[in-house]
Amino acid sequence: MAHEYSLSDVLERMDENQLALETAMMEITLRLEQQGSVDVAENVRGALEAIGENAGHIKQGLARLKRSGAS
Repeated sequence: MAHEYSLSDVLERMDENQLALETAMMEITLRLEQQGSVDVAENVRGALEAIGENAGHIKQGLARLKRSGAS
């Protein structure tokens, strides 16, 4: 049970949440574009870009944390 709340587990779940939110935001963006709200869709795409840029860094940090055995 303690493993469920280890630092690496919590961070991994946060990463999964981030990816789920990214997917949901993309769905909303596509709908906004279909409805003609191009400006709003562009703003959301900017946020999605930041999420994408950070995703690799998060994955690398999680891998390093797991290798070091930190919990």
